[in-house]
Amino acid sequence: MFENKTEKPDSAKPDDSSRVDVDGALLGMRQDIDAIDAKIVSLLAERQRVVHQVVALKKTHNLEIYHPAREADLISKRRNQASQIGLDPDFIEEIYRSVVRRSRVTQSRTMALKSVRPGGIVLLVGGKGEMGRFFKACFHRADYQVRILDRDNWLDVQSLCQGIDLAMVGVPIDVSCQVIQKIGPSLPLEAVLCDITSVKENPLKEMLKAHAGPVIGLHPLFGPSTSSLDKQIIVATPGRDNHACQWILDQFTMWGGVVVRSDAREHDDIMGIVQALRHFATFAFGQFLKRRGVSLSRTLEFSSPIYRLELGMVGRLFAQDASLYSEIIFASRHRRDLLKDYIASVNENLDMLEAGDKGLFQREFQKIAEWFGPFSEQAMRESTFLIDKLIERF
Repeated sequence: MFENKTEKPDSAKPDDSSRVDVDGALLGMRQDIDAIDAKIVSLLAERQRVVHQVVALKKTHNLEIYHPAREADLISKRRNQASQIGLDPDFIEEIYRSVVRRSRVTQSRTMALKSVRPGGIVLLVGGKGEMGRFFKACFHRADYQVRILDRDNWLDVQSLCQGIDLAMVGVPIDVSCQVIQKIGPSLPLEAVLCDITSVKENPLKEMLKAHAGPVIGLHPLFGPSTSSLDKQIIVATPGRDNHACQWILDQFTMWGGVVVRSDAREHDDIMGIVQALRHFATFAFGQFLKRRGVSLSRTLEFSSPIYRLELGMVGRLFAQDASLYSEIIFASRHRRDLLKDYIASVNENLDMLEAGDKGLFQREFQKIAEWFGPFSEQAMRESTFLIDKLIERF
């Protein structure tokens, strides 16, 4: 017997004419989208022209680039506007943060050519190091006269110091005090003496002893690979004659940096946590992985984006210079004591692990969560943003 096949009704058959209509409609919609995109780009170009006018005004009046209150207000307004017209405010905020950052970078590049002390003379002590080369480029772009003093031309210290406005000491931590002592007698009384090491208390004391003129401690919280000073933090610790030192802080601010003021003791205490503890904990984690013979490539196949991000920060440490991190971690007895306290704190958890005490873990967890308070929610939002960006990349 043959199966009785029923023919499909005509309505179920593909209709070539309707397909043409869909294609035509899609083509029209895509043309509309292209036209809208062209308007968006044109409006961004118009916005950029106004930004250049803002830059010119700021440059004329030596105004700072970064205005946090203005940026926060702008983002808030755009989020509210997005909510009112049915757009995702987080999406709009992401777009505008990118737009605003591009505006700041544009301003920074222009303001990098602006000097608050035209014709000023800057002596970079240790200027052949990586940070020395970085600041040499910064001051050169702003039309300062830059001189370099390093180990190979120390005999020229007297002539190099003549008429300078600023001596910036950027040498390894373990020799910074010695270098400060050596250069102090050659400095003009009116010249500002500063250092850029990541510890401040001892170098600041040495600068005050070595030089009778203006003194300030600086700590740029960025490395020489930084492409822009936009929102980069420079910690300033006062020494002597703050008024005479102010032009240096104004210069960093003009270049887009954010100056954070602190006394030397507070700076060193906080940097013990922010730098030494974090770097040492990262070192210890990497050391443990290496000793266990963990396969990095295999673990990454099983990794969530947050683990990849965390492991990326560990790998980032070991892609850099070991001597730099040893200088930071072993900079002082105070820092080494802090790290010993950290190790002791970790060891206190051995009994909990041995007993498998989940309840104790949960109680400790809750105490710590309460201590972190609202920052935990902020951390969740910021890390989620980073994870989303990582997913886009990989």
